[in-house]
Amino acid sequence: MSNRAVSVNSVERAERDVMPLVKLMTFAAWALLAIGLVLSLFSLESFSDRNTTLMVGIGFMVGSVHIYVIRTAIHLVHSRNVSKGE
Repeated sequence: MSNRAVSVNSVERAERDVMPLVKLMTFAAWALLAIGLVLSLFSLESFSDRNTTLMVGIGFMVGSVHIYVIRTAIHLVHSRNVSKGE
């Protein structure tokens, strides 16, 4: 039984390009924010928790913030990994 020695330099790491994902998530976050604003503004006359359109609009706006935060985290982690590799 023979063991192979592999040096760390010879192993190439496959870098992932996350920029298309970051751009897609940015677009999705802004689109959901716009949808949420439109839904909320059209149904402000009865401001209560029984107003389904208003609640869905607020949900879209909260969801867009979550998507944008996740997008920012992905971008920062990728940027840190790229800067460490140089």
